[in-house]
Amino acid sequence: MTAYSMASWFEPRGVAALLTMRVSDLILAHLRASRRMEPLSSQFRYCASRMATDIRANVGRLALFAPIDVVLSLRKPSPARETENRMRELFDEVAGQSPLDPEEAVRRTTRTPRRKRFYAHASVAEGADGFAITLDGKPIRTPSGRPLVAPIREIADAIAAEWEAQQELIDPLTMPLTRFANSVVDGVVERVEAVADDVAKYLGSDLLFYRAGHPEVLVAREAKHWDPVVFWAAETLGAHFMLAEGIVHVRQPEPAIAAAREVFPGDPWSIAALHVVTTLTGSALLALALLHGVLDQEQVWAAAHVDEDWNVEKWGIDEEVAARRKARLVDFGAAASILTALNPPIG
Repeated sequence: MTAYSMASWFEPRGVAALLTMRVSDLILAHLRASRRMEPLSSQFRYCASRMATDIRANVGRLALFAPIDVVLSLRKPSPARETENRMRELFDEVAGQSPLDPEEAVRRTTRTPRRKRFYAHASVAEGADGFAITLDGKPIRTPSGRPLVAPIREIADAIAAEWEAQQELIDPLTMPLTRFANSVVDGVVERVEAVADDVAKYLGSDLLFYRAGHPEVLVAREAKHWDPVVFWAAETLGAHFMLAEGIVHVRQPEPAIAAAREVFPGDPWSIAALHVVTTLTGSALLALALLHGVLDQEQVWAAAHVDEDWNVEKWGIDEEVAARRKARLVDFGAAASILTALNPPIG
């Protein structure tokens, strides 16, 4: 049976790359704020602390979801391979560009014409290994040639819906679940512990640990959104973390990190989703709160942007930052939906 193969575009980034993106998002706002003696937001303090820590440690971060290179044969493809190559080329056109950079995405889609939809229907086929996504009855494959199989029907149906929703032209930017699935199958299945270890590194300098000293309104808002999660970690997980004010890095107790690490999921889809939520919010604790039903998606997203929302209320919207936040929200929603689907609340 002919299988469709595609190149992955989903790259929620390694930690170092994400930090670069987050700092670049914050620079304009904080340059403006500095002229008004505006206090540093906790996101800025958090990023500065993490960067200083990484420089001291001189340790590179894992680019766990880097785009996968696809090497096409130089020989003339056989008719059976032509459709497969079309799928590879379709996702290659946006490979290497971050979904967190909407301006670049627009430039690329303007330069490169989109591919026409070449299938009539997308559906799901149940098998021994899970639920395969098919196009006109033919299973699709990842860039490395592995079958794209989801662990539960709910996720498979959602991926198939992305393909079914495509119009005359296929737009990979509108397919976050497909991009996520490609990355899991090709990059996480055999690296579950490495991905988990990378998430655990956030517990050493989590966003929720670095607080504003003033103004009082911002201090209170951070406490309202963040304290319940920190208290939950201490009371339920036995993870007692230290809070800090300013940008000076505070070394977290190893027992606290170990206690939180103990409740990480063990399956590749869940740990990949946990990693994405962590990197997009800057907080492993927020990701764990979502995993264990302490907060829902909207609450996690709001908690991750307390400082940004406060600055918007005070100084107005920065259009570039808003566009990037909107793009991040798409991938956050995909990862969060997978995390909650695979780990429903008990009781």
